[in-house]
Amino acid sequence: MKLQDKLDAMREDFENGRFPLVPTRDQLDTMQRATQLLVDSGQADDALKAGDTAPEFTLEDADGNSVGSRALLARGPLIATFYRGVWCPFCNYDLQALEEIRPAIEERGASLVAISPQTPANSRKSQRDNKLGFPILSDAGTAVAAEFGLRFALPDDLIEVYRQFGNDLPKINDDPAWVLPMPARYVIGTNGVIAYAEVNPDYTRRPDPSDLLPVLNRLRAGTLA
Repeated sequence: MKLQDKLDAMREDFENGRFPLVPTRDQLDTMQRATQLLVDSGQADDALKAGDTAPEFTLEDADGNSVGSRALLARGPLIATFYRGVWCPFCNYDLQALEEIRPAIEERGASLVAISPQTPANSRKSQRDNKLGFPILSDAGTAVAAEFGLRFALPDDLIEVYRQFGNDLPKINDDPAWVLPMPARYVIGTNGVIAYAEVNPDYTRRPDPSDLLPVLNRLRAGTLA
């Protein structure tokens, strides 16, 4: 089953009260309105895209080790996926789908990292619960996400819904600001230039991870930078 098919099924279950957390109609309307506002804002169009130079970054993994993009790119292409957090089931399905193709990514000489505003402790939980073999890096204050053009502030009515759900982002992220990255996936070539970019202002919509493999094949063949 394709990733988007799984996400569509999960969204249907959530909206029809088949999750342990059953949302009200007002809560669903608030969530859908906030997503549409972000889509309509056009921010995704202003995020970094293929052909742009990716910002360099050094972030801590779940065990407190520093992981730098420069060192990773010295070994081969880098896939960086921006992850909202352990509390987001859509994002967790996304990570699981990426883990399924991680061997194929590594066979092509590439590295894979997820970047999230959550604390290292929550990243450890994400890695354990999703059985990941790649690191989740903590982007404190969504600073790296901002450099990629992905950071956005949640509207007040959505903040209230998240509080009602028990998603205390200031605690999860150790940051008083209610900000998140738009989910996004980048393939960065060894020269630091972005070869592929997919930004998703609607967090329920994700490209299939298999889309990454032809990009890596072209990089390997030298038909991309």
